[in-house]
Amino acid sequence: MKQPIAFQGRSFLFNIIFVLLNLTGLTLVVIGYHEGIEENGLLLKLIGFSLMLLTISGLIIFKGRMMMSSIARVLVGGICIVSGLVKANDPLGFAYKLEEYFEDGALAYRIKELFGMPSFSLEFLIEYALWFSVIICIVEIILGVLLIIGGSIKNVASFTLIMMLFFTFLTWHTASCDSEKLFVDRDTYSMSDPIAMFKIEASKLDKNIKIVSKTSDELVVDEMKQPQCVDDCGCFGDAMKGSVGRSLTPKESMWKDFILVYLSLWIVISQLIIRPNNRKSNLYFSIGSLLVISFFSWVFGWSFPLLFGVIVLISALWILRAGGKLFSNYFGVVLIVSILSFLFIWYVLLFEPLKDYRPYAEGSDLIEKMNDGREGKYESMLLYKNNKTGETKEYSSSSKEYIDSKIWEDKNWAYSSMIQKVIVETKLPSISDFEPFIALEEIGEQELKLKDFKKLVDGLNVEYLTLQSKTDFSKFEIQKNEYNSDDYPESDFEVISSTVKIDPSVTDIKIKDYVLKSKTIFVITSKSLNQANWSNIDKLKSLYFSCIKKNIPFILICNASRKEINEFRMKNDWNLPVFVNDEITLKSIARSNPSLMILKKAVVVGKYPHRSVPKMERLEKTILKK
Repeated sequence: MKQPIAFQGRSFLFNIIFVLLNLTGLTLVVIGYHEGIEENGLLLKLIGFSLMLLTISGLIIFKGRMMMSSIARVLVGGICIVSGLVKANDPLGFAYKLEEYFEDGALAYRIKELFGMPSFSLEFLIEYALWFSVIICIVEIILGVLLIIGGSIKNVASFTLIMMLFFTFLTWHTASCDSEKLFVDRDTYSMSDPIAMFKIEASKLDKNIKIVSKTSDELVVDEMKQPQCVDDCGCFGDAMKGSVGRSLTPKESMWKDFILVYLSLWIVISQLIIRPNNRKSNLYFSIGSLLVISFFSWVFGWSFPLLFGVIVLISALWILRAGGKLFSNYFGVVLIVSILSFLFIWYVLLFEPLKDYRPYAEGSDLIEKMNDGREGKYESMLLYKNNKTGETKEYSSSSKEYIDSKIWEDKNWAYSSMIQKVIVETKLPSISDFEPFIALEEIGEQELKLKDFKKLVDGLNVEYLTLQSKTDFSKFEIQKNEYNSDDYPESDFEVISSTVKIDPSVTDIKIKDYVLKSKTIFVITSKSLNQANWSNIDKLKSLYFSCIKKNIPFILICNASRKEINEFRMKNDWNLPVFVNDEITLKSIARSNPSLMILKKAVVVGKYPHRSVPKMERLEKTILKK
């Protein structure tokens, strides 16, 4: 009878060395391909690939597949739990990212391009984005747990590899997307739609628009369009950005997925020799995976992933022993992990993410977040190419090295092009789109009653002089600061009156500075007034009237037309001051709709979803007394 391959293979020492060197080689390859590595990149790749090939051979000869696949299970399993949990912490945020991919010019354009299907679209999936978000989070966590405890390893290994290949495709798409490239997009319009007639006329002048077919009912048009490239794949949600300071770049995300595909391949290749865990191996695998989770908990500055990892692993192992005839199996494991994961997701959907990594998190100084960007520095470089060898050299046109080289005189070298070299990469501020405003004609008594808001309006006033010509007695107005006796001599013009009114060039008032400079201000945010849950509106109104008594500004910022705002006020008998901001900003401020945010000198001192609006008495004892 053939003996099963042991964890140590033919030699524990040699195999552990092969595993460590294999992972080292993999790391060197990834570093070598990193876009920030220019010097020694080729050397790192050569060393890395050589180490990987040699150690793979060594692992095969010394039967170290079991050891390598076990390490892979620990790493992939731990990462799956962390990745799924971080997304589950903010399922709405992940759903918003999926919506970006489902847009017609985003992921769908790859299918249109690769398979010649110009009519293909994923837009119908947008309304199901949240469901996809929840399912993906739970599946990731389940796969992570099953990899660690060795449950149904053949199916789990294959499914994990398929999932990693799909994620790799997504990150490859994100990393390689060229927003300047054109693709063929086919749209169908009803002939009663005004756009149809516009497309027909446009096709006569624009070669990028082609009429495919036309009937009395509909028009089919092929149009060359630019892709909608997704800048951030959303890997690890906002956790990387909120803890490390930046997300993984699309290329870094792609290489992260390549690593996970490579490790998953080891599990798939070894699935036939992997045996179900016994108590001892469960202990070792659990400890190893928890160390992986601990590392990411440290990176993300959040201890909950470690606690959650302990809970799901203990629960999975417990159900295997105490689940009875129905649940003492891997179905029971899937069920209990699904329940635990869903309960967590249900909680954050009802309230807010347990850990808020967004720039409007409690404790954030909004002024600092608006000024933490960095201006990039770039240098124009002259690129020369060797006519014989193809070697290239870069020179700064003003550098001494370039002048001394006199490369332009060398017939072996020819000028190729000018390139932009990044010296310091541009970093956008964490907050750049907080611009609540109100149109001048929409300002009402509710806004004018706000503390110090009338001063803001009065600051727009400009004094005008009415002049009369002494020649033809015509009258006209000019701003007082434009009046001077040289242009309007007293012998020809007479000032007959002066008035103060708002500068006509101003159409709206932006209140960003008003909000940031307020000693204390209560801000309700709502990405959609009509879709918001106003079940606790009485509590919000109670806070509003308490703020009026205490002379504390209380405002609503939403994404709605003035008609919708007035209907909301009338329906709820609540004439509070209302300002407008775009929906994307409101989504990033809070996932709850509506939500209450309290600022003190631009610092977020309190954030409350609509289900947990506090009473003023509680706020007076906590954040307001500080």
